[in-house]
Formats: sequence, C-alpha cells, structure tokens
Amino acid sequence: MTGQPQEDVQFWFDPLCPWAWITSRWMLEVEKVRPVRTEWRIMSLAYLNLVQHEGKGLTEEYLERMSRAWGPIRVVAAAAQQRGPGILGPLYTAIGTRYHVQDRRKDPQAIPEALAEVGLPADLANAAESTELDQLIKDSHNEAFDDVGLDVGTPVIRIRGHAIFGPVVTPAPRGEAAGRLWDGVALVTGTAERPRFHALAPQPCAGWRITSAAS
Repeated sequence: MTGQPQEDVQFWFDPLCPWAWITSRWMLEVEKVRPVRTEWRIMSLAYLNLVQHEGKGLTEEYLERMSRAWGPIRVVAAAAQQRGPGILGPLYTAIGTRYHVQDRRKDPQAIPEALAEVGLPADLANAAESTELDQLIKDSHNEAFDDVGLDVGTPVIRIRGHAIFGPVVTPAPRGEAAGRLWDGVALVTGTAERPRFHALAPQPCAGWRITSAAS
C-alpha cells in the first residue's frame, strides 16, 4: 500500500508450529491492505520446551518430537546467516507449505526442496545437525520471550514496541477482513497505556505446545 507511513512489525516463528503458520498467512494478507511490513524473526520450540521449561510435564513421545525440532530452525538460521534476514520470509513460506499444507513434516526431502525453491543450496540442510548457530537462535528467541514471558508459545508479534503471544486465529482472514483484524490487534497491543495485552488466543491455545498440524 502507498500514501501512508509504513509500519514494521516483528514476527517470531518456529517453522514447526501450525498456529504460527496460520497467523503468518494472515500477516501476508495484512500487508496487502495496510501499510505494514513483516520482519520475520526466529524462535525455537525445542529451546522453549526442553531447556527453558526443562521438559516438565511432557510425554516421552513429545520429548522425542521436541528433540527433533532443533533441525528445521537451525536450517532457517543458517539460511539467514548465508543470505541475510530477507530470506526468512520466503524460506518460511517454502518450508511451511510443505509442512502444514502438504503434510510432509516427516519427509526428509521437504527441507532440501524448500531450500532449492528459494535459491539456496540443498546441502544447507546439513545445518540441522549442527549446534554452531544455536546461540544465535537463542538470542533471537530471548528477544521475544524476555518481553512476553515464558508461559506462551509462538507466534509472538511485536507491534509498536509491545510484544504479545498471538493472535491465534483459524482460518486466516483474507482481504479487508485481515485488515480489520489487524486494526483491532494493533489498537489493543500497540498502546503505551496500561493495561497491556499479553496474549490474544482462545483459551485452549494459551498454553499451547505443538501437538497437531493445521493446513
């Protein structure tokens, strides 16, 4: 959009999270109807659940799932290091389409295909097994969660300096409906007045940890 000052909004995601995926598609719709630009940032569900929450209250199956959750976000971090932060949005779309639309989260070819789609070398997928960029991931993660707190998940968005968990929405609004939701979220989030909103999600999602997929 033109004619109005552009507003930058920070959006933290882990590519595994289906709720963040839906909210991210909403943000892309918002960009079409409001003078908003999304700055994509990374966080880690594995770090949140296994390190910061120390794996408490998680089943063995879930712990095993989280142990594998480091891989995709490490690849995303490596891509950003190689190509710059501008690659985060396109790569997130490429990975998320395969994970959440095509239901290929367990397909080992999903990541190499996504890398190729955005013009990155397939061997960048090897970063999934490397801890080299883990501190970079944690630093980005902590930028969000030091503000919003550890009792939430992803997505986290920051509007006008204020970070919140959410909004968790399904399905993603389109067109002007997306814009109207943005207007409301921005109104309640981006104010310097108190009280501040902490989360915008239905109650079942308030303490959500990834257990299912959404298309």
